[in-house]
Amino acid sequence: MATSNSNSKRVAKNTLLLYVRMLVTMSVGLFTSRIVLNALGVEDYGLYNVVGGVVVLLAFLNSAMSSATQRYLNVALGKRDDVELNKIVSNSLLLHFVVALIILVLAETIGLYFINAFMKIPEHRLGVANWVYQFSVFSFIASVVSVPFTASIVAHERMSAFAWMSIYDVLAKLMIVASLLFVDFDKLFIYAMLLFLQSCLTQCIYFWYCKRNFEECKLRGCLIDKSLLKSMATFSSWSIVGNLGFLIHTQGIAIVINLFFGVTVNAAQGIANQVNGIVKQFVTNFLIAFNPQVVKTYAAGEFDEMHKLVLRGCKVACLMVAFFVMPLILEAPTILKAWLGVVPDYAVVFVRLVLLLTLFDAFSNLLATAKGATGDIKIYQMVLTSIGLAHLPLVWICFELGWEPYWAQIVYLFIIITLQIVRIWFVCRAVKLSIIIFYKKVVLRCAVSIVLASILPLYMHVKLPSGFAYSIVISITCVVFLAFLAFFVGLEKGERVSLVKFISNRIKGKS
Repeated sequence: MATSNSNSKRVAKNTLLLYVRMLVTMSVGLFTSRIVLNALGVEDYGLYNVVGGVVVLLAFLNSAMSSATQRYLNVALGKRDDVELNKIVSNSLLLHFVVALIILVLAETIGLYFINAFMKIPEHRLGVANWVYQFSVFSFIASVVSVPFTASIVAHERMSAFAWMSIYDVLAKLMIVASLLFVDFDKLFIYAMLLFLQSCLTQCIYFWYCKRNFEECKLRGCLIDKSLLKSMATFSSWSIVGNLGFLIHTQGIAIVINLFFGVTVNAAQGIANQVNGIVKQFVTNFLIAFNPQVVKTYAAGEFDEMHKLVLRGCKVACLMVAFFVMPLILEAPTILKAWLGVVPDYAVVFVRLVLLLTLFDAFSNLLATAKGATGDIKIYQMVLTSIGLAHLPLVWICFELGWEPYWAQIVYLFIIITLQIVRIWFVCRAVKLSIIIFYKKVVLRCAVSIVLASILPLYMHVKLPSGFAYSIVISITCVVFLAFLAFFVGLEKGERVSLVKFISNRIKGKS
């Protein structure tokens, strides 16, 4: 019981710290999006999203390595093995240097050729597009080599440092965006260059902080372990396979949309991804605090505690996403108009569909963390990737038939539902958690809460005239109804008592 209470307090404290970060980053993100869109224009905004997307297409290598580093660090911390921690950081750093080299070679050969030979970029912007591409490549390489250090911060649950660094990062980007209003030179070039410089500085600060605070990051001596290196590389290789499906949905589909419809539709997709990213920050902040505990409890053999963390984390993640997704889906036209001023074509339908996808996918990351804790992800990743890879050929067929660009998201909605069903089955079997209990305590409670909370706001949306004041009323109604139903239907009695006690203690100033 003491361990459970300690874990709950740590997760709650870290979540609060990350919400400070979220509030700042969300506010600045909303403000800067409008400035960037207006300063660059729809064409250059779409150009930046799709050209930068080619670099992100290569990023699945780094994403896989990052998940491997995080998993191994958490396991070592769960076992309290300091020697193993030193080895993990050293071996991870070596692996990330290799990944950075691979990405550089691929980016400067295949990626560069693709940008110039196939993508629909206005001829007069091709030169700037190549500069944007190079800045994006080297910004990303800077972030690759710093992954072992950022992973160490999360693994040690130093969320205050992580939150402050994220706030610094977003404020630096605010200054970059503000500078666009005062430069006469090519704004897209300046924007990409300054983001590159800011990225390099951010990674240097992460490196400095970790060397000062974590013994394993001081890199004393050569601790390369061939066995560990092989294990991490094998785990990462299957994580790479697992990232391919998501990669196809995001950047792969962005490129296909560009080939069929051009950069203006990419601008609409960029807006949708921006809104989606802001919403995901809420659930990501919550899960950043949960992920280390899930892996550590598994490594320590505390399976009952792990099950509680997984069930609670998945449920609250889904309900948290619903708080923002539901009003945004209903009132997307009015909200986007008030936010952006000029709303690109297809932006409204893209935003609605992408947010719906996020709702269905809300708890996938925590399930992936639970499966990754076992270390056995080969079959799991192969099956999920096979399903995810169906997205691109199906969308290509839709576009060849002359269907609208938003069909890319409709197709993926069916894929996401299938993926979640398969993911739940795999994870519950792997960690010996009852599938029936998961559906009963997570899926059913969330579904009932969201459906019942949607009825009145949907009726109001249909019956009331459009307008900003009416949108505010509908959004508030939606949030209030969902809060009520989430508390009394979504949460169990014990969870309601714990939540009330936690809020009461915070109000009284207790820890």
